Amino acid sequence: MSENVASLVHVRNLVKHYRLPREHLFEPPGKVIALDGVSLSVTAGRNFGIVGESGSGKSTLARLIMALEPPTSGSVQVLGRDLNQLSMPELRLARRNFQMVFQDPYGSLDPRQTVARIVAEPLSAIGAIDSNTGETLGSVAVQRARVIESLEAVGLRAADMPKYPHEFSGGQRQRIAIARAIITRPKLIVADEPVSALDVSVQAQVLNLLADLQAQFAVTFVLISHDLAVVDHLCEEVAVLQRGRIVEQGSPEQLFNHPQHPYTQALLAAVPKLA
Repeated sequence: MSENVASLVHVRNLVKHYRLPREHLFEPPGKVIALDGVSLSVTAGRNFGIVGESGSGKSTLARLIMALEPPTSGSVQVLGRDLNQLSMPELRLARRNFQMVFQDPYGSLDPRQTVARIVAEPLSAIGAIDSNTGETLGSVAVQRARVIESLEAVGLRAADMPKYPHEFSGGQRQRIAIARAIITRPKLIVADEPVSALDVSVQAQVLNLLADLQAQFAVTFVLISHDLAVVDHLCEEVAVLQRGRIVEQGSPEQLFNHPQHPYTQALLAAVPKLA
């Protein structure tokens, strides 16, 4: 079996440029190089962390892995399929296997929708029949059961279904977002700074929840963070991203105890330490 197929996610020579507004009429527009030749592989069952400061390219990489925008060059394969070669109907069906949890638990949930509708929304994109389970997802009863199961898996209740996002705390809203992500029973969840907007007292609860969900649903996480301590909590492999390039990669233990690159050392120096 080739490396591409063996990997849950295989990113090869990924480049992403963004054009800047033209400053002068007779000069070409400038560009920002967000990613500059990133390559990595994520193995099923081994959570992968991506760390770096703001502007390092982390969120751009997350969006490209999720096929939310195309790369300038390079490729992203999930389960052996190049996402940017799929048609829109094929991509919608493929999304049952990968979902995303965004940073902002306040902005990522539609305030006009009930929790039940928010959590059930991804089911509409994967067809009438779930090819992974054989369930008929067009059935109201099946969708309701899926929503309840997902909410209970993240520590919420069926009684929360008719409520609206404003009725919940930040930590509870992030749990709703995670319930929405797991409802399709994906093999991969990309979590972009999932705890950075939460109080410190709530962050560990959400990270422990992600670990529990991995065991319960056999899902693999790609965890994006600026904080090495966060990825150390959940990930077996970590890549350090600086200015669109991976400068160091290894296990959290290796990076914590024997950081080789000055940038990794600087990130570690910023981790709060107990007195």
